[in-house]
Order: sequence, then structure tokens, then C-alpha cells
Amino acid sequence: MKLSVVIPTLDEAEGIRDCLVPLQRLRAQGHEVIVADGGSADETVVIAAPLVDRMLEAPRGRALQMNVGAAAASGEALVFLHADTLLPIDAATLVAQGLAEAPWGRFDVLIDGSHPLLAVIGAMMNLRSRLSGIATGDQAIFVRRTLFESAGGFAPIPLMEDVELS
Repeated sequence: MKLSVVIPTLDEAEGIRDCLVPLQRLRAQGHEVIVADGGSADETVVIAAPLVDRMLEAPRGRALQMNVGAAAASGEALVFLHADTLLPIDAATLVAQGLAEAPWGRFDVLIDGSHPLLAVIGAMMNLRSRLSGIATGDQAIFVRRTLFESAGGFAPIPLMEDVELS
């Protein structure tokens, strides 16, 4: 099953390489990586372009950017990944296993950092997701492309950090 990893970006120059370099093993296995940039003012596009299969310009907003990336994708499964999130090394196998059991899924989040409450926050996010069926981009959501397309993609609403506070 071919994966299309879609990453919405906006001014991610500082960390985009850390996200994309580990994804090169997926590219080497025949999967694709797509970045949908929402108009970065920094060097995000310059850094990302040689490390992806498609570098797309999209209207600003995570949902809009992810929809643009999904429309350009060729994989049977879509994986939506935040630019500050890393996939497990065996992500392709885990996605295929997950989609064999359900039409969509997500990974558990593990928050990197030394503060002991970060582990508690991560555990609570994972528990909430298991109980509610709600996932966040930090958990790397995956879905069969046919389901995503039949649902009409993500609703074009501002999500969390997309809302600019004044």
C-alpha cells in the first residue's frame, strides 16, 4: 500500500529538515512525501524542496493546505503529519495494519522533553483519542484516500494555531 505523507507548513525553516530527513526511508520504499506550504516568509520551501516529491503552494490554513496536498497525492493511504512530528520507523507497516482493521487511524503521541508532566499530557491525549475517536495532527492521522475524498476532505475551518490572536 503506497503512502502519501502530507505535511502542511508555515514558517517551519527551523525544524523542517528534522521532520523530512527521517521520511527519506519511506521515499526510498516508493512512498511519497508532499509539503503544502501556506506562504512561508522564511526558508521553509528552500529547505524542504529537495527532500520531498512535491512542494506545493496552498492557501494559508492547515485544513486548506492538507486538502491541497491530498488532491495531489497518488498513494492509497494519506498520512497527515505536522512539521514538528516524527513518524515511527515502521510507519508504513503500522499504517497498512491499521487500515486493514479500520478506515482511518492515528499514532499515539509521545511528547519529547524533560518535564515530567509532558508524559502525562501525552498519555491523556492518547486516552482522549481512544475514548472519543478524535485525533490531532500531532498524532499523525492516516486514512484511506477513497474515504478522505468521499468525505470531501477537511472542512476549511481555522484549527488551533491557524487562528491569529490580535
